[in-house]
Amino acid sequence: MEFAHADETFFVESDDQPRQLRLDTRTAAKMIARQRQDVIAGELSRLAADEYLEDILKHMQTMEACPPPPSPGRPAARLRCRREIQWYMRPYLIDFLVEAHAAFVLLPETLFLTVNLLDRYCSRRVVYKHHYQLVGCAALLIAAKYGDKKDRVPQISELSNMCCGLYDAGMFTQMEMHVLNTLDWAIGHPTVDFYSQLLVAYEHDNKEVNCMASYLCEIALYHRDFVSVKPSTMARASLAVARAILGRPEVADRELDLEESGVAELMSHHLEQPSPTLARKYSSPSTYRVSHRLADFVATRAAAIAEAQRNANPPSPPADVLDKQGDIYSTPQKGHVATNVYEGYLTPPITPDGVHFGGGNLPKDSYPLPPRCPMTPTPQHNVAGYAQHARHVALANQQGLHQH
Repeated sequence: MEFAHADETFFVESDDQPRQLRLDTRTAAKMIARQRQDVIAGELSRLAADEYLEDILKHMQTMEACPPPPSPGRPAARLRCRREIQWYMRPYLIDFLVEAHAAFVLLPETLFLTVNLLDRYCSRRVVYKHHYQLVGCAALLIAAKYGDKKDRVPQISELSNMCCGLYDAGMFTQMEMHVLNTLDWAIGHPTVDFYSQLLVAYEHDNKEVNCMASYLCEIALYHRDFVSVKPSTMARASLAVARAILGRPEVADRELDLEESGVAELMSHHLEQPSPTLARKYSSPSTYRVSHRLADFVATRAAAIAEAQRNANPPSPPADVLDKQGDIYSTPQKGHVATNVYEGYLTPPITPDGVHFGGGNLPKDSYPLPPRCPMTPTPQHNVAGYAQHARHVALANQQGLHQH
């Protein structure tokens, strides 16, 4: 909260002025009575929780098992409208809600109820991207009024300042009523935090495991894969993954079923790059610095996977180290021959075509030509002796004709 001017003498006591009491007797008595009522109410809630815990669990399971109400009828023209809200926009809005939730110091279940209201509304209405942040603020306002104390509920002016004055006060009020009417004023819904607190108390986990599980559940808010997962399933899976990250033993008499194991395995695939806003939230000593513990676990796991892959696929040895004795069934390999040594006469190259080779108009000496094939050799005989022999044969033939 900002003040118009700073008073430098606010924390300084002056000797020349009498010390004034900040609180009168009636105000102090009211504060003491209120604190006493809070203590009595907390004790009564604890005693009543033990007595009505079974009924509360049955009611929560009934609410969790009930399918969401059907979407109201929409005209065909509206169904053809292109949805402007894409899944890549979701992390930006969740970052804004996480920061607003931390700024107003709201209860943990308020954040999960806010995202639940946001998803339920977006599944029924066509939301434009310039109204997406306004819907998130309206959901946060409704969730805070539902579960938080009255003095913690954010004011509309404060939400408007967080949105940089993009929406006026009337728009927040109209959107709040529109969200409530769309959801038929069905606000309450079992959250992950509710089941996590019950499981932590039942399974005797410490606060560090609980804080790590909360961090994992808030990481899941950013991803599409966990939108339809039940809160009870998410709570059991997040606690199991939190114990594995922190190196704590699993509960002996509690095993995950098939659905919970699938969610836990899916959750382990989304641990590499959490939101920086969320990691900063869980990096303080009050949160046991679980974001740093998760980063160390992810780095150690990546190194172990890389080492296992290197051991499973060792590098191939060099070619000169291989055994030179070939298999009798292997394909014979041709020995290395120098490029400038010709054994016999090579086939003349084909003239390359296409633009890659200059369209077939390459100069003659652009590539080396093979040696030219020689002419067939002519036998070297005595020409004179061959002519004399021919004359003798001709005379003998003529004499034979005259005798006949």
